[in-house]
Amino acid sequence: MRRPVALVTILLIVTLAGPATPSTATAPPYRSSVRPLPTSLRQLMRGSSWHPGCPVGLDRLRLVGVTYWGFDREAHHGRLVVHRRVAHAVARAFGRIYAARFPIRHVRLVDRYGANDKRSMHADNTSGFNCRYRNGVCCTWSMHAYGKAIDINPVENPEIWSGGISPPNGAAYVDRSDHRRGMIYRGDAVWSAFHAIGWGWGGSWASPDYQHFSTNGK
Repeated sequence: MRRPVALVTILLIVTLAGPATPSTATAPPYRSSVRPLPTSLRQLMRGSSWHPGCPVGLDRLRLVGVTYWGFDREAHHGRLVVHRRVAHAVARAFGRIYAARFPIRHVRLVDRYGANDKRSMHADNTSGFNCRYRNGVCCTWSMHAYGKAIDINPVENPEIWSGGISPPNGAAYVDRSDHRRGMIYRGDAVWSAFHAIGWGWGGSWASPDYQHFSTNGK
């Protein structure tokens, strides 16, 4: 029996198109979680990203789990630590970023890098809490020390200041007119997600820090 021409045509189109790729397939649903720091994480953070004298105690921090869209066009799960007062808002912001399929390289605890900010940035890691001074110079606490700041894709969004470019391997992204994946711009999905929860962007500074978002814009 002869197959209808329409059916043959449909089968031919499906065969030529092949299976759906990650970039065209439906993305897994966004998932997030907010919970107090588990005992194992507290032990990891002590003497690393947190130490006595920090401006915020471990009981005031929360572990936030988020789904994020990777540069490989796949969904991944990441974790970051922030202040308890902003934890749910941060989870919502990452939900908007994921829905826009904005690519993020890694979302790992800064303790994975020995709480060394330079190592974390060099690895293009997106992170939150880290009890450190602003620019590593005593004695003004960074907003990261309060768990109220997040750096996103540091390599694609470097800080540009009188001391140079941070991280140094972000030098290729200083020219912001050359739009590439993972770069952040005023009004884009990342900026809009954090603007919606009332956070400010370091990219607006005279010496811009394109990776940086915080509750007070500092």
